[in-house]
Amino acid sequence: MTDQTEEQTTTVTAEEPIGTAVQQADPTVHEATKKMEKLTTSFSIWPPSQRTRDAVIKRLIETLTNKSVLSDRYGTVPSDEAAGFARSIEDEAFNAVPGSVADGDDGVEILQAYSKEISKRMLEFVKSRSVAAVKDGGDAAGDGGVKEEVAET
Repeated sequence: MTDQTEEQTTTVTAEEPIGTAVQQADPTVHEATKKMEKLTTSFSIWPPSQRTRDAVIKRLIETLTNKSVLSDRYGTVPSDEAAGFARSIEDEAFNAVPGSVADGDDGVEILQAYSKEISKRMLEFVKSRSVAAVKDGGDAAGDGGVKEEVAET
């Protein structure tokens, strides 16, 4: 037993544009294309939603309070202190970049500027905190003043 499928073909003459033949074959294709164009033209990633901004703050707090390359050099920050500074860093970075996107722009450039501002401000914060701790005779690295030495073998 063999399966036979019925094929529909549309003949296009040289005088007839191809788009017309497609529309005649299935008028819903044209409607679907128009709907997709409307959806894609309204996509923008700036400004971020409050939920996204809160996620950025949460990640900043994690970065400042947990062991990382940053904390190895500048020390970790207590959670309560990190929470306040993370909110401040994010808010300052958000306000430092343009608030709206131009027509036809999806906001990628603004998002990149926002990200760079956050990184710059976070680094400035940990550096200033580290310098202040050293001036006060504190432990800037968070390691009790003990440096580990690696034995060469």
